Amino acid sequence: MIVDLPKTTTSQISKALVKIREEGGAVALGRVLTLIISTRLGEEEEAIEAANDASREHPMRVIVVSTSGDENNHDDTRLDAQIRVGGDAGASEVIVVRAYGDTASDKEGLVTGLLLPDAPVVVWWPGDGPKNASQSALGRIAQRRITDAAAVSNPLVALQHLARTYAPGDTDFAWTRLTLWRAQLAAVLDQPPYETITAVEVHGAADSPSTVLLAAWLQEQLQVPVELQMTSPSTGSSGIQGVRLHRASGVIELERSIPNIATLKQPNQPTHDISLPRRSLRDCLAEELRRLDPDFLFGEVIQHGVAQLEKYGTGSGGTPLKAAHRGATK
Repeated sequence: MIVDLPKTTTSQISKALVKIREEGGAVALGRVLTLIISTRLGEEEEAIEAANDASREHPMRVIVVSTSGDENNHDDTRLDAQIRVGGDAGASEVIVVRAYGDTASDKEGLVTGLLLPDAPVVVWWPGDGPKNASQSALGRIAQRRITDAAAVSNPLVALQHLARTYAPGDTDFAWTRLTLWRAQLAAVLDQPPYETITAVEVHGAADSPSTVLLAAWLQEQLQVPVELQMTSPSTGSSGIQGVRLHRASGVIELERSIPNIATLKQPNQPTHDISLPRRSLRDCLAEELRRLDPDFLFGEVIQHGVAQLEKYGTGSGGTPLKAAHRGATK
């Protein structure tokens, strides 16, 4: 069911929610958290679809705050809303708030009256995030704050900015996309022979923040120099392309040359093809909603690991990583 509320107020939205609950039973109860999605007008649906899918694992109230980014347009100041429940909202209830003109300048005020009482709050920016997530209007009221460096025009610069402004509770989907890679590499190193890793090579596309975070994580965990090779997306597949771990008995290679399938090569062992799919927005969102406490490992990697890569690593063609960051484009 979809209920449209043109030229409305947050008070009227709350009353409409109560009416829907009374007429439809407990459709608005049993939610475990509030997810706020901050996006631009016309860019809501992909994020809503991901949230609806994730809500089957995490029943929640989804509040979509959609603005044009032009809060100075005083000629068109209004608030439109839409409430979606039932089959149009997965296992959640979705409140889409479209703010125009001055109305969009107070995002915190738009959502305060719509939050579930005594429930955790998570904020997700599917596109461009704020200058400082934890100090932004929506970030201040949230336990977890999710950005996506891969969705902005210069992902590597976005990582550097996140490192400077990081606060406990911040995370980024560039990190979430590493979960399968991290698990696979950890599983390989958990098997004999238990030899020390002497060098690491990580390579991927120049517009892949996940490649940088993977290299930073490996350098932090293994305490060895990591050679980071970043190539133009036009020369190969996008995202992370492969990892090589050097040790006395030979080189372990985990390469993904075709989508969703990686090849694992180890000395004195047969070659294996492993499922290593690119993670969808739904998968990333569902994983991040499983934990509402700060991800301190991500904090270590983004604050310290990336800085060490900038100091010691290399970008495409052997140029300093910091220079590769400046030249990267999506």
